[in-house]
Amino acid sequence: MIKVAIVGATGIVGQQAIVSLHNHPWFAVTKLAASERSAGKTYAQALQGADGASRWWCPEELPAEIGQMMVENAAEFDPESVDLIFSTVDTNIAKELEPKWAKTTPVISTASAFRYEADTPILVGGVNMEHTSLLAVQQRNRGWKGFIAPKSNCTISGLVVSLKPILTHFGVKRVVMTSLQAMSGAGRTPGLSAMDMMENVIPYIPGEEPKVESEPLKILGTLTGEGIKDAAFGITATCTRVPVLDGHLVAAFVETEKACTPEEVKAAMLDFGRDFCQLGLPSSPDRLIKVTDDPFRPQPRMDRDCGGGMTVTVGRIRKDPILPNGVKYVCLAHNTKLGAAKGAVQTAEYLVKHYLQWL
Repeated sequence: MIKVAIVGATGIVGQQAIVSLHNHPWFAVTKLAASERSAGKTYAQALQGADGASRWWCPEELPAEIGQMMVENAAEFDPESVDLIFSTVDTNIAKELEPKWAKTTPVISTASAFRYEADTPILVGGVNMEHTSLLAVQQRNRGWKGFIAPKSNCTISGLVVSLKPILTHFGVKRVVMTSLQAMSGAGRTPGLSAMDMMENVIPYIPGEEPKVESEPLKILGTLTGEGIKDAAFGITATCTRVPVLDGHLVAAFVETEKACTPEEVKAAMLDFGRDFCQLGLPSSPDRLIKVTDDPFRPQPRMDRDCGGGMTVTVGRIRKDPILPNGVKYVCLAHNTKLGAAKGAVQTAEYLVKHYLQWL
């Protein structure tokens, strides 16, 4: 078994990482780390709030053996004590600590600290796995034995998966999108109060729109050898927070280079990712995209757990009457599974098998 650590284990994404890795056939969680505040406690104790209630977020039960594990201080954690690190810490902490860990040990990160570095790919399962070869450039540039492989912003996970087959078959000239993002995407600290979200929509998420408008261009870009040339289309975004627990919904309006019908877009999406899904990665679903003909779907409560939370559900594919060669649709992705923790586990599975060749 490959020994792994989860750093940032007490947060929402860290908790999802624990669920995703529990009883994993390749990985064994042997270390948990978090802030100094949690260090020296059992994991179950570290999750207790001032009122004594557990801050365990996931609907799945906390595995008993994980609850009894001791939590280490992330700032003092020894990266050489494990084979692989899942980093779910905040960006400022990631910027400081992840390079120290990567000197010796591969790091799969959900933070944005290194997403925009020229020698760092943003990997999304089945979308841009050829970008994996950029990790060797990163190791050479920085003199690391390990590497940092960050996940994308959780908001765009469904968008880039759904855009990839459109880009491949028809080309993309521009994208207009609006997100309706779940509350879990805000985390617990500082998070959102019930008074913020009850009977309400927040029309602005600080720092979110620049990420949504830039990251897909890198993910869908072309590997040049020493870096990535961004995809040659533009994205304009409005990002909102809605009173939903999990599941980010995106309404996308896409102008394509070649004319295409909704039926052709649907066929391209349904065919997309078959080879990747047949690689035998434990966290991969049977299909990357599910297309529904029900005009009332996708819905977060009904569709976010499709494919174990790893399948993007697309619905309402229609011609757009204003954009030249325009199509529009709605897509849904589970933000803390595909968009964060479980997507990070899937990335690790691919890298372990096809880049590190440990299996």
